Amino acid sequence: MDQPEKSLNLTDAVMIVSGSMIGSGIFIVAADMTRVLGSPFWVLICWLLSGLITLFAALSYGELAGMMPEAGGQFIYIKKAYGKLTAFVYGWTVFTVIQTGVIAAVAVAFARFMGVLFPFFDEKNIVLQIGAFELSSTKVLAVISIFFLSFLNSRGINNGKLIQKVFTSTKIIALLGLIVLGLFISGEHSYWSKNMDLSFHGTNGDTSTTALLSAIGVALIGSLFSSDAWNNVTFIAGEIKDPKKNIPLGLLIGVLLVTVLYILANVAYFILLPALGSETGKDVIERGVAFAQNDRVGTAALNIVLGDLATVVMAVLIIISTFGCNNGLILSGARLFQAMANEGLFFKAAANTNRFHAPSTSLWIQAIWASVLCLSGSYGSLLDYCTFASLVFYIITISTVFYFRFKMPDAPRPYKAFGYPIIPALYIIITLFICIDLLIFKPQNTVWGLVIMFIGIPVYYLFQLKKDQRIHK
Repeated sequence: MDQPEKSLNLTDAVMIVSGSMIGSGIFIVAADMTRVLGSPFWVLICWLLSGLITLFAALSYGELAGMMPEAGGQFIYIKKAYGKLTAFVYGWTVFTVIQTGVIAAVAVAFARFMGVLFPFFDEKNIVLQIGAFELSSTKVLAVISIFFLSFLNSRGINNGKLIQKVFTSTKIIALLGLIVLGLFISGEHSYWSKNMDLSFHGTNGDTSTTALLSAIGVALIGSLFSSDAWNNVTFIAGEIKDPKKNIPLGLLIGVLLVTVLYILANVAYFILLPALGSETGKDVIERGVAFAQNDRVGTAALNIVLGDLATVVMAVLIIISTFGCNNGLILSGARLFQAMANEGLFFKAAANTNRFHAPSTSLWIQAIWASVLCLSGSYGSLLDYCTFASLVFYIITISTVFYFRFKMPDAPRPYKAFGYPIIPALYIIITLFICIDLLIFKPQNTVWGLVIMFIGIPVYYLFQLKKDQRIHK
């Protein structure tokens, strides 16, 4: 197998981290979070918690990345600590749900907002119907976007690197523009004070601590989903210059940058719009953040400043954001599946690289399955599948920091996890609480996430059997 070219620097690492994190969620999920919590203060606390949780994890991953700067990242850490079976179940879940599920969800969001500019792309515009199966023009565009980005990345790492830089820089600047509008142009029409006076109210007016903690656990799904995929930079470690330094730094800078942007964006929303409104409201003010049309809070906030033009401006911003986000996910994910194939734990052909030194077969396998999810799943269920499964494996991966400290105390650690052992332990405890909360209050999709993980066990033995048969031929 060709050795990958190390062509990515620290800036590229930061762009992959932040670009993979910023998709459409920041412009949408605040509506559902506000409905669940009823209090902008607690919505902001959820964004802060998500940022801290993600930062805690990134700081711990920095130590692992410094110790094992190999392509495959998280898969490699788990394999070296807990063996091939656990690592395969992780890789299997990433392939079936986490990576491809996020790619599918982001592609669907891209297509939905493209429909704002081109009405042909509408979920109600059914271009093919076979029995109960309906294929909308939106789903067709989502699939086309996945295959187009996979094609570009199959032509070499420099294509993916360029797309990532251009689109991530553009969406960061645009997000900063939205924040500036909220913080400095709202003037006397600010809703901030009124919004901050609103207190938590649970189902049927329950304001107990238990109800609050449960609601926070559910609301965190949106903010954590919007903050996910930061770990993708570890998948592509084999193509990063000086990975022992640049991956930990890339994780730290990228996660901090996105966390600050996310919190400030939500502050802007609650300055420009009332938090609570009516589902039947006639305009963005009457609907508020909680009942923004189609949950498009970013569009509603921008409407206060730009009027009807806001719909088009925000659609363009989200199209740029989701396109760049999926580029990072597609570029990185294929490297993970290639690393699995090199271990005999994925389709053998996925280990191959083409004449551009890109894992083309792995890219196309990833594209095909992500497209299947596009055609068969909804954005909401994919979000729940992906977030819950990701959190489970983040817990497992962070636990390897303790494992390696005990088993390999003298191993070189160019970067040591900040706040060890308190911060890694705190991450595990907080994330475990969120997982339990989701199992209780959103069991349907989270249980399916567990089922998919456990299916990986017999699949692992099938791959091992096939591998043994090849060896003994």
